[in-house]
Amino acid sequence: MRVTLWLVRHGATDWSDAGRLTGWTDVPLNDRGRLQARRLRERLARETFAGVWSSDLVRASETALLATGAPVLEPSLRELDFGRLAGKRWDELPAELQNALLAFEGFRAPGGESVADLRDRVQGFLRRLRPGTHLVFTHGGVIRLLLRDAAPDLRIAPGELVRLRLQDRGGVLVVAVEEDRP
Repeated sequence: MRVTLWLVRHGATDWSDAGRLTGWTDVPLNDRGRLQARRLRERLARETFAGVWSSDLVRASETALLATGAPVLEPSLRELDFGRLAGKRWDELPAELQNALLAFEGFRAPGGESVADLRDRVQGFLRRLRPGTHLVFTHGGVIRLLLRDAAPDLRIAPGELVRLRLQDRGGVLVVAVEEDRP
C-alpha cells in the first residue's frame, strides 16, 4: 500500500498565539490564521488528491475551507483531548506535567485522553485510507505523533505543511518524511 499524506497544521488562533493548550476546545482561526490558510491555496491547487480530510474542530476545518474547499470532516483527526489542562499556558503547568508532555509517550491529560488513545484513533483513520495522496488538515499533536519516529525534531508551525509517506510493514504503519517538503 502506498499512501502519501500532506499534513497541514491548522492556522493560528488566539489561543495558539497565547501559548494555550487547546485540545478539543473549539477555537476559531484568528486573522493571521485565515491569512495562513489562504496562502496555502495556490500551492495546493496544483496538486490532485485522492482525498481531502479535516479534523472536525473549527480551526482545522476553517483552514481547509479557505485553502481548498470542503473537506471530509473526520473526528479521529482531532487534537489530543487535554481535559482539565485545556486553556492553560505552558508556564501554568506543574513541572511534572510539563515533563510528561515533553516525553509525550505515556502522557495522559487529567480528565482527557492519553497519547495511546490518540495513536489508536489516528492509526484507525490511516488504515482506512486507500492508496494515493491525501491532504489532511489537523493539529500539532497529531503531526507530532506521526513524526515521532521519522523526524522527532521537525516542528510544524500553525499554517505549515509536511509531506509523509506511509508503509505497512507487517501490520505496523511506518512513517517517513518525503525528501522535498512542499
